[in-house]
Amino acid sequence: MLEELEVRNLGPIRAAMLRPGKGMTAITGETGAGKSMLLSAVRMISGESAKVARIAPKAEKAWAQGVFDVDPNGVAAELVRDSGVLADDDEGDPDPDEAGHIELFLTRTVPASGRSRAVLCGHSVPRSVLGNVARELVTIHGQADQLRIASTARQREFLDMVADDDKELADYRAAWAALQEIDEHLSKLSGQEASARQRADYLRDSIKQINAVDPKPGEEQELKEKRSRIEHSTEIAKGVGSALSALDASQVDADSDSTGASDAITHAIQALRTIHAGEAFGEVADRLESLNADLSDIVFSLSNEVDEDVSDEGLDAINSRIHELDELTRRWGPELEDVIAWRDKAVFEVEDLDASPEKVDELRKERQAAFNKALKAARALDVKRKTAASDLAETVTRELKSLAMAGAKLEILVKPRDGAGTGTASATSASDTDVRRSATWPLDASGCDDIEFLFTPFPGSPRLPMGKSASGGELSRLMLALELSAAEKRSDSSASSDMTFIFDEVDAGVGGKAAVELGRRLARLAQSSQVIVVTHLAQVASWAGTQFVVAKGTAGKGSTVKPKAAKTEGESPMVETTVTEVTGEPRVHEIARMLSGSESETSLDHARELLDSSKL
Repeated sequence: MLEELEVRNLGPIRAAMLRPGKGMTAITGETGAGKSMLLSAVRMISGESAKVARIAPKAEKAWAQGVFDVDPNGVAAELVRDSGVLADDDEGDPDPDEAGHIELFLTRTVPASGRSRAVLCGHSVPRSVLGNVARELVTIHGQADQLRIASTARQREFLDMVADDDKELADYRAAWAALQEIDEHLSKLSGQEASARQRADYLRDSIKQINAVDPKPGEEQELKEKRSRIEHSTEIAKGVGSALSALDASQVDADSDSTGASDAITHAIQALRTIHAGEAFGEVADRLESLNADLSDIVFSLSNEVDEDVSDEGLDAINSRIHELDELTRRWGPELEDVIAWRDKAVFEVEDLDASPEKVDELRKERQAAFNKALKAARALDVKRKTAASDLAETVTRELKSLAMAGAKLEILVKPRDGAGTGTASATSASDTDVRRSATWPLDASGCDDIEFLFTPFPGSPRLPMGKSASGGELSRLMLALELSAAEKRSDSSASSDMTFIFDEVDAGVGGKAAVELGRRLARLAQSSQVIVVTHLAQVASWAGTQFVVAKGTAGKGSTVKPKAAKTEGESPMVETTVTEVTGEPRVHEIARMLSGSESETSLDHARELLDSSKL
């Protein structure tokens, strides 16, 4: 519920603070006093487009803030958490009150020049976020706002809320999502265009080229190292030969009598082993033996290098192989491993693009099963909607009679689309037509039916869609009847609501006994939700638990702000609008003024009598 609405520099209102009651709150005042500016403030914090023309004269900016008391587990609080303003855990939430509720602050600033600023609980947010949250907190029924329910989507949303079909709706949405997923896959396989076929041809040719070369991971680097050795073979042979001659000449020339390093170390070891004067010489001999073993390994490795001989034909083969690998890396690289990975991925892609008849047929069978499941869920949803539509239309029509609209009638049509009747339907394949755009396709994201609210404002009038068949006042009363019916449903299901309903022009064309009944209906709605009504009728305002009076006055005379000093001598004081809560005798005087335009004793007595009788 709306706990507090504060407004600054909006139209004629320089500064105002409203604290509506939990039940019904009436906003009254003379025509032109500025009551509409309070609705403008609510629209501002609801994220609607800002109108610079509504900024108070000579003010730099208009500012409005609403403070809402909400259930921390409600939709509005969840939306605020999703926006990142509140934490996902309880530690990030504001401190709850005794009832366990939390406060949400919705703020909007509209400067005379520049962009407006939306703030949610102290954090700057996009205007759309503010609008999404406000949509769960406030519903305004003014002449312009009523037109929104003329849209099929809003009518369906309202009917689903009354039907309490959350389970059926969730089941259908899950089945619809599964059907869409299969449709997309099937469309990809069976609806290939020339570009897709060209892609498949390119992939097959590329795979063939890569497989013909048959690259191995790391092969290119090994070949380049081998080529380098061949190209430097003379230098390698000379160096290795010299090294072997120095280490072990027999490895180069078996008949050589030269003594190499290995023989010299062997002689040194033998000489040291002949010394028996201490352990030190034996330890040195051990070290030399270890050194000689390492030297033997080196000699063995170098001798293998001498034995390696590659012909010119071998070098040409290596160069040819490297060239083939370079061609692959140039086209699908940069590394050989990238080429191999690309080929493996291309193989799977070709399988999808080839779209074998068996695979398509299998997917079509899956699609038919998914379609039948979605259609069954849609029919269950349709049954719930039809039952709710009949009950709602009957209840609203009965309420309209009590709201001085005898003969008015609401009809709610829930019409299954072609192909959504009983029996098992056959789903047209995505390969033959785009089923999601076909006129004969019975399903969409909302189900298998079309919903339309038709209103007859008086006997003999044709049935016309809402928004085209009623005046602003009639639409306000129609919306009141709808909200009353929805409130009864919420009461029956013990569902709680954070919603605040604001009615404007609901009393247009109403008077006398019908006005009393209108006030009674608003008070009844206020038993389950917070209701704020802008009214000119005392018979409506008298039912409110809280009443505010909007009046024009000169700054400094009862205003909530201090008067501004005149810039020049003789300049008239600024006329501003004040917003004042009235209780007790001041409220009696306001009701009397609304009844007769005067505050005579007769009017005052009539006002007291009206207030006393306006109770449920």
